[in-house]
Amino acid sequence: MPRKVLVIGSGGREHALVRQLAASPQNPFIFAAPGNPGTATLAQNVDLDPMRPDLVVAFCLDQEIDLVVIGPEDPLIEGLTDHLHRAGIAVFGPGLMGARLEGDKEFAKEVLISAGVPTAHYHAFSSTEAALKHLDKIDLPVVIKACGAAQGKGVAVCSTGDEAEQHIRLCLDDQKFGGAGLRILMEECLFGPELSVLIVTDGQDYCLLAPSRDHKRIGENDSGPNTGGMGAFAPVHLTAELYAEIDARIVLPVLAELRRRDIPYRGVLYAGLMLTEQGPQVLEFNCRFGDPETQVVLPLLRGDFLELCTSTAAGELGAYLQGFHDTEEGAPGEWPGAGMITWDRHCVVVVGASDGYPGAYIKDRPIELPVHEDEDRWMIHAGTRAVEGGVVTAGGRVLGAVGTGGDLDGARAAAYGLLAETHFEGLTFRRDIGGKGVNDGK
Repeated sequence: MPRKVLVIGSGGREHALVRQLAASPQNPFIFAAPGNPGTATLAQNVDLDPMRPDLVVAFCLDQEIDLVVIGPEDPLIEGLTDHLHRAGIAVFGPGLMGARLEGDKEFAKEVLISAGVPTAHYHAFSSTEAALKHLDKIDLPVVIKACGAAQGKGVAVCSTGDEAEQHIRLCLDDQKFGGAGLRILMEECLFGPELSVLIVTDGQDYCLLAPSRDHKRIGENDSGPNTGGMGAFAPVHLTAELYAEIDARIVLPVLAELRRRDIPYRGVLYAGLMLTEQGPQVLEFNCRFGDPETQVVLPLLRGDFLELCTSTAAGELGAYLQGFHDTEEGAPGEWPGAGMITWDRHCVVVVGASDGYPGAYIKDRPIELPVHEDEDRWMIHAGTRAVEGGVVTAGGRVLGAVGTGGDLDGARAAAYGLLAETHFEGLTFRRDIGGKGVNDGK
């Protein structure tokens, strides 16, 4: 009897997760809650509210679900994993304590500092008056962050005092981000290329997936406001020294600090890094797969993604990793899990968004999708809704055009070619995703 898997979430990340799980040789039966038109082609969508743990648990018990994979941060931060564990259900995703790394940026800073991990200096405020007084004393630019999870939109890099004051008031006075912005961090601004590292861990053993790079700003050349992510590419090839430094100075100390604090963690820990002249420093932690990084990292995996998730949830990741000692030519020696990655392939995703995003945008515009997809290019649904006769826009980030190739140029051409065959009124996208190359420090 095939395994039954429930994927929680409805965005592009969840479509990518379902797609990778469906490729398992174990031929699992997959549910997606609530899913989207993309997941519906590979899984059975279920009208289930992820923020109602009682309903999720009841569904899992009724359907005899073997594994739950939680995509978005909100159910994790609210403790869905703990409810499922109490019912005896296996989960890929941390519990309430581990998810606090994303749900409370001030707590994450405390963990980093205790672990001796390099990160930007910061101060925390819940008073507008105190924040503005501190602003007068510091050098610009400054980074201001909502302490809670705000779907990637609560962070502002402010070059002027007026910009900084505006974002402070947006968080604390206007409560633009609700409870997530009632306390803020003011951080020194770090400089350098960004890097996303996804750490799969069962609390003891761990592996690192292919390093990737997200493009967070809405406009070309990283201009305009932050978004949830406008595109990504993988792998980012680093120097041997950087691979080793990320593992030794960031990953190992953080996992050790979580164990020291008796915080169980079975799932993926997302480290957002800045590669500064002084070395890699942590910008943020997320407690789940990144979006859109997941769309470019999972296609480069060797092996069975379902088995990776299952062994992690069971605390048996080390045994699974024993089968990946052999690495391909060009794989870094100091990257735990390097044998799980196809290093001679590249993957790019370009997000097609609604005009106006990340601000106000219009929904329910008919979408004309490409006629032809294949193993080198495919479409990921993010903010779409099924209607009679097709699909319409239903979100800010609507679709993700994914392309793969033997080099970055080939992967970019495949992704952009697919997007060129996609049409809806107000379609907007960046034209420079992956345009700066894949190497750092070489």
